[in-house]
Amino acid sequence: MFGIPGKQAVTMTPKAAAQISKLMAKDGHAGLRIGVKKGGCAGMEYTMEYVDVPDPNDEVVEQDGARVMIAPMAQMFLFGTEIDYEVSLLEAGFKFNNPNVADACGCGESISFKDVPSV
Repeated sequence: MFGIPGKQAVTMTPKAAAQISKLMAKDGHAGLRIGVKKGGCAGMEYTMEYVDVPDPNDEVVEQDGARVMIAPMAQMFLFGTEIDYEVSLLEAGFKFNNPNVADACGCGESISFKDVPSV
């Protein structure tokens, strides 16, 4: 929808693609849908949910066996984002390296976007 011909809307690091593929295979899901919603101290939060049937309006990105669907209302916020999966001593989880983010809260769970008014 908001794409550039020949360029995927989002990319995944090999670690993220492997983790998404593992999650898809675990319960036979078609992929993961990522999006954004209002919330958190900076105004917006990322969302992730399992998908069994893709929405026809989702932007579908497939890479190394992993499939990510981008919710229609989130496509303009997520274009150019790299999804990573990091494991540390205390936590493991997906990280979004998003060039559209203007600010984030201290915990990193909440973000605000460039040229978009906060809640």
